[in-house]
Amino acid sequence: MLRYVLTVALALSATPALANDSTAELGTGGLILSRSDAVAMQSEDLFISPEKVTVDYVFHNNTDKDVNAIVAFPLPDIEGDPEEMPAIPENQSDNFLGFEVTIDGAPAKPQLEQKVFAVGIDIGADLKAQNVPFNPFGDAAKAALAKLPKAVAEDWENRGIIIEDPGSDGTEANKVYTPWWQLRSTYWWRSTFPANKDVHVSHRYKPSVGGTSSVSFFYDGKFSEGSQYTSYKTRFCMDDGFENAVRQAAKADGYPHFYENRIQYILTTGGNWANGSIGKFKLTVDKGNPKALISFCGDNVKKVGPTTFDTTAKDFYPEHNIDILLLVPSDDGAGEAN
Repeated sequence: MLRYVLTVALALSATPALANDSTAELGTGGLILSRSDAVAMQSEDLFISPEKVTVDYVFHNNTDKDVNAIVAFPLPDIEGDPEEMPAIPENQSDNFLGFEVTIDGAPAKPQLEQKVFAVGIDIGADLKAQNVPFNPFGDAAKAALAKLPKAVAEDWENRGIIIEDPGSDGTEANKVYTPWWQLRSTYWWRSTFPANKDVHVSHRYKPSVGGTSSVSFFYDGKFSEGSQYTSYKTRFCMDDGFENAVRQAAKADGYPHFYENRIQYILTTGGNWANGSIGKFKLTVDKGNPKALISFCGDNVKKVGPTTFDTTAKDFYPEHNIDILLLVPSDDGAGEAN
């Protein structure tokens, strides 16, 4: 999408982070097809909010024969790292984004394929042999690691599968281990696209919403002079109106009383259908009520409701991902932006 800046006020139901807390957003996206020569994407209707992401597709088989294909939804990779906690909506579940899909209105039951890697090597067999669940941030995995035989734990530590937990007391007798592996998950199913007909596919999930406990690119009454501010300005297309609203919010004591939320939607991996473009593309972003700030890049964004904005395009080719920055008031005294 061409560069365009939308600056509006927004309010969210998210809970403010504790001081110095930071969570990383996990970029999520849409569906991938195994066949691209026969099936075209007639339309994609994408809705993004901090609470949910919904995507409605219409696929069309351009040929005179039925097409059987694999349709996949890759979940974002999860890296086991006690120093950087990703935002995982349902971190005790294999379906950690609450993914659901329907085909022509009927619920589908996709299969889940999961693999785990350490230093690029598949270690799934090792974890299964010790009854260790794959999700590195699940309580069950950490409980299983506590029961590992000493020899196995030492071997896994040497191989980069686990590391000693930073909270461990450092003594050999009381060592606590934490996962250091990478989880890669994909939902997939077989689908038939009838000759010369449309197929409607819809899916929804909870987005991974990253955040910080304050505005990371503004302090002491000014924007930071460094890579953080430059990166945000480019990634989220922050314009003068947005920046002026941040300055106004910081007028009292030099600090804007907001915390950050960030959402990323991976749009660029989806162009693997006939012609590579989307016949009709629509993006809708829900902003909630107008007490916080939002900035993202888009083209011809229009306000279409009290809390929603959208942009549409024809023969759209996804060249860039969608990154949304939300500055959420940390107290009820935050005023409305212009």
